[in-house]
Amino acid sequence: MPSFSDVNAVLTSAEKLLAQMSRGEKAQVVAWAASDLASAWPGIESNPGVCGGAACIARTRIPVWLLENLRREGLGEAEILRSYPTLAAQDLANAWGYVRVHPSEIELAITENQSD
Repeated sequence: MPSFSDVNAVLTSAEKLLAQMSRGEKAQVVAWAASDLASAWPGIESNPGVCGGAACIARTRIPVWLLENLRREGLGEAEILRSYPTLAAQDLANAWGYVRVHPSEIELAITENQSD
């Protein structure tokens, strides 16, 4: 993860570049950023080097598919939170929202991990 000073340097450079752009060029940058952010999900991260790239609760190695599988097995949210004390209720809300939007991905991950 980049340091704060690295991120700040990138943002400063971006600000300088934006000042030099036309309105049309700026609109294109905004369109690219919006497209990139459309695939983002609050509180959920996917990193190739973490859990095989599976969607996980941010800053953890707890995959969303695992939480959904526990829910399908009948565990309630309180039980899940007791089993994973680093999680908060908001993490589960984020996970359930992700599951609603990405059902095929979650179903595939559950199926793949049950056959292991």
